[in-house]
Amino acid sequence: MSFPYASFDLPIVQAIPEVQSLLKTNNTLILHAPPGAGKSTLLPLTLLEETFLRGKKVLMLEPRRLAAKSIAFRMAELLGEEIGKTVGYRIRFESVLSSTTRLEVLTEGILTRIMQHDNALEEVGLVIFDEFHERSIHADLAMALCRQVQEFLRPDLRILIMSATLDMPQLADLLGAKTLRTEGRIYPVSVHYKGDYDPWIMHEFVAKAVIEAAKNHNGDILVFLPGQGEIRKTVEILKSRLPTFLIYPLYGQLSAMAQQQALRPNKQGKRKVVISTAIAETSLTIEGVSIVIDAGYSRISKFNPRSGMNRLETVRVTLDAADQRAGRAGRLGPGTCYRLWSKATHSNLEAFRVPEILEADLSSLVLDLANWGVRDILSLTWLSPPPLGASKQAQDLLEEMGALEAGKITGHGRAVHRIPAHPRIAHMLLTAKAHGNLGLATDIAALLEEKDPLGTDAGVDINLRLEALRRARKESLSIKGLQKIEKAAKQFRKLFDSEPDNNPFDPFETGLLIASAYPERIACSKPGNNARFQLANGRLAMFSHKDDLANESWLAISHIDERDNVGKIFMASPMNPKDLVPFLKEKRVIQWDLKKGGLIAQKTLSIGGIVLRSEPLSEFSDEEKLKAISHAIRSQGEKLLNFSEEVIQFCNRVCSLRIWNQDEDWPDYHIPFLLQQNETWLGPYVQQVKKNEDLNKLDLKSILFHQLNYGQQEVLDSLAPERIKVPSGTAIKVNYGKDGEVPVLAVRLQEIFGMLETPRINAGKTPLLLHLLSPGFKPVQVTSDLRSFWQKTYFEVKKDLKRRYPKHAWPENPLEAQAIRGVPKNR
Repeated sequence: MSFPYASFDLPIVQAIPEVQSLLKTNNTLILHAPPGAGKSTLLPLTLLEETFLRGKKVLMLEPRRLAAKSIAFRMAELLGEEIGKTVGYRIRFESVLSSTTRLEVLTEGILTRIMQHDNALEEVGLVIFDEFHERSIHADLAMALCRQVQEFLRPDLRILIMSATLDMPQLADLLGAKTLRTEGRIYPVSVHYKGDYDPWIMHEFVAKAVIEAAKNHNGDILVFLPGQGEIRKTVEILKSRLPTFLIYPLYGQLSAMAQQQALRPNKQGKRKVVISTAIAETSLTIEGVSIVIDAGYSRISKFNPRSGMNRLETVRVTLDAADQRAGRAGRLGPGTCYRLWSKATHSNLEAFRVPEILEADLSSLVLDLANWGVRDILSLTWLSPPPLGASKQAQDLLEEMGALEAGKITGHGRAVHRIPAHPRIAHMLLTAKAHGNLGLATDIAALLEEKDPLGTDAGVDINLRLEALRRARKESLSIKGLQKIEKAAKQFRKLFDSEPDNNPFDPFETGLLIASAYPERIACSKPGNNARFQLANGRLAMFSHKDDLANESWLAISHIDERDNVGKIFMASPMNPKDLVPFLKEKRVIQWDLKKGGLIAQKTLSIGGIVLRSEPLSEFSDEEKLKAISHAIRSQGEKLLNFSEEVIQFCNRVCSLRIWNQDEDWPDYHIPFLLQQNETWLGPYVQQVKKNEDLNKLDLKSILFHQLNYGQQEVLDSLAPERIKVPSGTAIKVNYGKDGEVPVLAVRLQEIFGMLETPRINAGKTPLLLHLLSPGFKPVQVTSDLRSFWQKTYFEVKKDLKRRYPKHAWPENPLEAQAIRGVPKNR
């Protein structure tokens, strides 16, 4: 018996028959429906009895744990059942399922793990991606894997992508999917722009707007702020200024009870203010809200592959997110939205948020793909392909910890993958297990994954947090912050069937375990005792010189943030120098010193970029020399090599021919590409190079010319000439763009008298763009139609210029006049 959806007064009801029909005949469908339409609750229930499922399950992915649980409970409530019967959920370390569960609501990372055990998803008939516009890295990966399963193993597997705001044509083309748009019921939302403000006083400005809205409008209020810090400050202000209101924070770190208080209406009918992060933008329904206050910012974590550090950034909200937020005020009826920025600022907002996969740490993704058997990441169907630099860094990290070898997953890598944690944490736990120190490692893992329970005022020593955790556990103390960490530690202990350890521990053991997870963050004190440390990854980091760890020689850093190219250390542990032996590596280092301008060859003993000992190398191979020079050119080639204007124009000529004649085999001479591939064309010419000046003297134009094949050398000057001879007899330089733009010929008017047609190059296929100049070389006209210029525009130009340049020729019939370079002699 199908779910009686028609009895519900929700916009999605009208679209359900068409969704059912399209999924019968198509295996991929994109549904665009606005927030509050019922797509996340009613629609999945109506699909449970569809014949295309053949009795298989439905999996629905949600980007956040809170949304997954709330939606699952809501669907169970609509069925009049207990959670776990027909509808259940799975999130990290928690699941409510049974043998009768047919619809599972999952967080996106869970699906990837399910697929690793059941590559063909044999028990699944439909995968629903809800709120796909949020573009989390887990959603992008799950989509790529589902698409591969659908293409090669299960063409009968249905994929339904649901979104409120998404660039649907691009996604539809990529997946070859049908699309369906339902506008739903749109209640009007009155939008008020309150002007820009200083983000430093965000909490005060927001509180003022909330008080104004509470006074002028009815209904509950939903406030959007970027993070917990701003939420706490705003809650504190409003509790004193709005005493008759219930003030609730809402963010992912809150307990389930606190979250439900924010989501449910008050039984006594009191008005409430819910102050939330972006978690409330979409799937969550907060009953009673008719007013939205949007502070206009989001907080995102960006991964810098060059530094290996995450950087929290507070950024302007995007247009799609702003519309999502405003829409929350109009779910139940007409609403009001206060945007705390100006209309001018609004017009300059980015249209869509940047997909997480473009800015995230890719270690887990690369390990997932290796376990799946994928070696070429770009072979999958990606809406946004993972950046190659970040992918390479993730692969290097996994190979360093022994999870990958030559790109293939190892036995240790599979063990790492089985643990539901970041590969760094999983590797640390497995290392600790091998050394009999699992109790300390599970406590460290929980601390690394959860919020700092002591805060920055306690200093950076992670061992203080571990001691507080063990003391609270031993004495059964209920301390806010530590309870959540203990819950996470218990989950890790459960994975290894281990007992809690409340005994005293050696802080150096903590450092060694952290170093196993973050080997590139082993740090050595810089001379001067100023709490500045050099990391193994070559970066610098620091913290307060008054901190207890400021005098330590070696640290293992667990929490660090990149700021102005210097990492700020938030949490670390001291290391015993004796424990560094496993991390020491002896290397031959042959590199080009850009400052000194020559080759440096050394044998070093180092931990990453921290050199402990070095001695000169008297012998090294030509191959090592070439590799060092090539590396320097890849990173600093535009400084080391003489890319004169003549060379740049030569490269642009070849690039233009490559773009204009794509059926011909002209090489790519874009300078960034040439630098990256410099070994192939520059290698034979750098064997005798000894200093920077030698590189600068290389004749790049001649070298690159001789890289062309004989046929290309023969026709280059005729197809893309350096200069064009004009009627005055002057050979005028043609200016070429690097991306095939129309070439420019800048020439004085008097030099082209008698020229009727616009000059063409590239075997007559490409006209030049003429920049016609005055006798003083000032541009007076730009045209690609010289005949039209002589007929229509010349006489107007002549009228103006003849007064300014009376000694120059201004004939009545320029097509019959003699072209001349300067002033006529008879004048």
